[in-house]
Amino acid sequence: MEIRDVIHGSIPIESSELAILDSRYFQRLRNIKQLGFGEYSFPSATHNRYIHSLGAMHTASLAVETIFGSRAGTSLKPQAYSRFRAVARLAALLHDVGHGPLSHTTEFAMPDVKQLAVPGSRAKGRKATHEDYTLKIILDSGLTPLIAKAGAEHGFNPQHVAAVIDPELKIDDDFFRERIDDSSVDFRPILKQLISSELDADRMDYLRRDSLHAGVSYGQFDFDWLLSNLSMHVKSGKCYLALQHRALYAFEDFLISRFHMFLMVYFHYKCVVFDAMLGKYFESADCDYSLPADIETYCEANDAHLYSHLARSKNEWARRITEKRPYRMLMELHSGIPNTKTAIQEQQRLLARTQKDLDSQGIHYLQQTSTSELSKYFRKPGDPIYVHYDNHYSAPSAIPLEQCTDLFAKYGEKRSISRIYVSPESYARCRNSGRSVPLRYEDEEIERDPLA
Repeated sequence: MEIRDVIHGSIPIESSELAILDSRYFQRLRNIKQLGFGEYSFPSATHNRYIHSLGAMHTASLAVETIFGSRAGTSLKPQAYSRFRAVARLAALLHDVGHGPLSHTTEFAMPDVKQLAVPGSRAKGRKATHEDYTLKIILDSGLTPLIAKAGAEHGFNPQHVAAVIDPELKIDDDFFRERIDDSSVDFRPILKQLISSELDADRMDYLRRDSLHAGVSYGQFDFDWLLSNLSMHVKSGKCYLALQHRALYAFEDFLISRFHMFLMVYFHYKCVVFDAMLGKYFESADCDYSLPADIETYCEANDAHLYSHLARSKNEWARRITEKRPYRMLMELHSGIPNTKTAIQEQQRLLARTQKDLDSQGIHYLQQTSTSELSKYFRKPGDPIYVHYDNHYSAPSAIPLEQCTDLFAKYGEKRSISRIYVSPESYARCRNSGRSVPLRYEDEEIERDPLA
């Protein structure tokens, strides 16, 4: 069987995977938008988590074939290759299965993580995330026996699929170990990196997909070249992700593309204000919406479920969302533009002065700061990525990624966008007050765009 996709063309589906695809747990993702409120900024960005998950599975499969396939030059046995490919496909397919309505937007409404009772989890004292729900669905739901059946042919179970997604999950057997060049090697690190790392199948799919549907070019990169130059490196008995040096510039472009997608698309001012208003609703005393800890009930929680709830609510924030009456952006400040200490201090003073002016006039406002960074590779310890160099005169060498590019240093600073929003009813008052409150848009553009 195959599924036609706008990004990848034909996506082959294994017969053992069909029951998982057809399950209510996975089909639910058809009704969860990939970009949440993004369609209010980019009207064609209405694609869903379902097709992204299929795209991530296909990308992971291609990556495994490149790294371990018959033309890769590794001595991995065919049986080991088949089982690593199968478990990587399912991990990529299910990596987002726990997302709530409107994707990341509704994590405000998730219960305490201990209520989920995720098998093997030691997390407590915090709200659950979509990753927690993902693990719960894989390890303890009606989907669990379907995963077990799909993995029986290759000798893996739901625990192994979850272990590729969650690096902290303990595995007691040797499923991820295989002999290569007379040594026992743990392949779990590289399989995990293909699902979540600075160079994973998830990002390689969603950047191209989100870019296409949003109608922008920021997320485009040389997918084929980057994928075809993936490799592996064994160090201290563990196998890690590696990249051929000739694709290093493509990798740098990939990182920059993602960075700019966050700043220009994911942090678009309209997306941010709708997220903020939904957050305000969840904080309201009269909010009676919450996501259930019971997984079977959770399967009914999708975008339509949330919108239906908001449409019935009398809450001001719920009404503004459903009636498309968002707060309007009054000011916007980008850190690092210009990147001088004096400029940064002036921006901070301007932000504080604007808030003080609004407070003195009794005008309610929302202040939101969106922060992004090029990479967490150095700030957040994790499995290393290597670059393979071959100068044709000596044996190929593997060098840690951070020693092969200065991009991390050049883009080391986090970038933030600080915005202040006021209600449409207060907007004209701010504009005509004669105070020193800066405006982001010219009058004629405000009149032309009702959501500006």
